[in-house]
Amino acid sequence: MSLASVTTMPSKEPRIPEAVAALALAEQTQHQEKIGMARIEQHRDWPLLSRLPMRLTAGIPLRRFKVKDLLALRPGTLLLSEWLSSEDVPLKVGVMQLGFSEFEVVEQRMAVRLTRLA
Repeated sequence: MSLASVTTMPSKEPRIPEAVAALALAEQTQHQEKIGMARIEQHRDWPLLSRLPMRLTAGIPLRRFKVKDLLALRPGTLLLSEWLSSEDVPLKVGVMQLGFSEFEVVEQRMAVRLTRLA
């Protein structure tokens, strides 16, 4: 089983390994729980953390999808999946699940909308 994914990364930002970004996010969450902040923007390190580039992945499993299928993709190609369109798609930062999302078309471009946090 392979995954179709949508990945976003700021193009002019320096790349930070996903593990470092995930670790920073986990540490941020733990610290937030300890001090009982109502909003993450109240965290003392928010100015730095808010600028960290992170690779987000929204993946849908595709059965029997092979490299030759990938090479044959053209604009307008439809990929069939057994994923129910009514189910939200897991959204991850590295290996850590950040929340759930749904795919949407905005101005003829594919977009991912965050529906809820994990």
